[in-house]
Formats: sequence, C-alpha cells, structure tokens
Amino acid sequence: MKKNENRILVIAAHPDDEILGCGGTVARLINEGHEAYALILGEGITSRYAKGSNRMEKDLKALRSSIERANRVIGVKKVYPLNFPDNRFDAVPTLDIVKNIEAVKNRVKPQIIFTHHWRDLNIDHRITFNAVLTACRPVEEETVSEIYSFEIPSSTEWNYPYTFAPNLFVDITMTMKKKLAAVKCYTTELRKFPHPRSPRAIETQAAKWGSVASRKYAEAFEAVRIIR
Repeated sequence: MKKNENRILVIAAHPDDEILGCGGTVARLINEGHEAYALILGEGITSRYAKGSNRMEKDLKALRSSIERANRVIGVKKVYPLNFPDNRFDAVPTLDIVKNIEAVKNRVKPQIIFTHHWRDLNIDHRITFNAVLTACRPVEEETVSEIYSFEIPSSTEWNYPYTFAPNLFVDITMTMKKKLAAVKCYTTELRKFPHPRSPRAIETQAAKWGSVASRKYAEAFEAVRIIR
C-alpha cells in the first residue's frame, strides 16, 4: 500500500462485512492519515424472515443504526448504505450493481479499494467482487490503483475448494480492540463461540494471521490489482 495519504473505499455486500473483512486495517490507515469510506450494497437481513415479518422490520432498523455506530468506531468518514436484496444479488441486473458502485466511486475518487473474495460461498460476495472489477476497469482516467480482497468468517472458509491465498498481511495489533468494538455494534449479526462470527473466533482468526506474519494480530488480503 502507498505510504502517502489516500482515499480508501471499502465495498461490502452486507452490513458488518466491512468490519469483519478489514476493520482493523482501515482503522490503522485512518490513524496514519488516510480517509476511509464504506459502500454497503445490500440491506443484509431480509432473507432470514418471511415477507412482512414484524421482527424483520425491527431488525432491519436496528441493523441500519448499527452501520453508523460501527463505522464511527473505526473512524470511517462516510457510509453509503444501499438496499439490494439480501442473498439475492443474482436476481438483480449486474449492471445495476456496477452503476451504483461507479456512482459512489466517482464521488469518493478512491485510490485503494477493499472488497470480497471471488470464491466466497455467499453469492452476494462473489457478485460484489465481479461488479467491483467491472466498475474499476484500469482505463486511463481511473483513480483506483490498488484493489485488495478480504475474507469473511463463515463464508470464505466454508466454500470448497478453499482458495483464499493471502499475500498481504497487515499488523492490526494496535487496532484490534477497535475492530472488536465495531463488530459488537452489530448485535443482530453476532453469534456465540465457536461460530466463526463470534468475537472470540474473530480475535482467534486475527491471531492466526498474526502468527503467519510474526505479529500479535493481523488481517490477511489477496492483492488483486496494483498499478504503479
């Protein structure tokens, strides 16, 4: 990653993906003087309920509130929450998703993008990755020079074959507490240990990648594209 000040855009399929995937790294980059923004494409919850469920409406409202609180903890400057249908991105024309990404990207003008891995089990994650690549084609006027993909607990590692092969490890020892605090804002998304999206498992995952890089905690990424 570049050392000079950059604008960073995290493009996530669902609320909490932006924190699970790269919350510690984004918090660190903000501490180092970069500006960070988040685009969350999907509403993230309706696939769990029958249509018109009273609980669904209540949880959807709570999830919207969690987005703002979690990203405030990390220090994200602005969040752009959209409303694509949860676990049904394949029911939406891909061009619609691409155009929404392009609209936010053209407003933010980021140099660095973090997004999903192309082989995640979750269909929305895979479509998001492809839409990001389409929206960030390396034409002459494109501002994005770096694209990194992250893993999401209970999606990346649950696919077969497991193909996440990180080649970038970011030390988040100083921002791990901030990441966990942000994760805990998403009360509707947390699970009990040993589920991969429990706070304990999230910390264990960071410790695992930290040990790979001889650090206490780290987040892992695949470098998808770097232009110099």
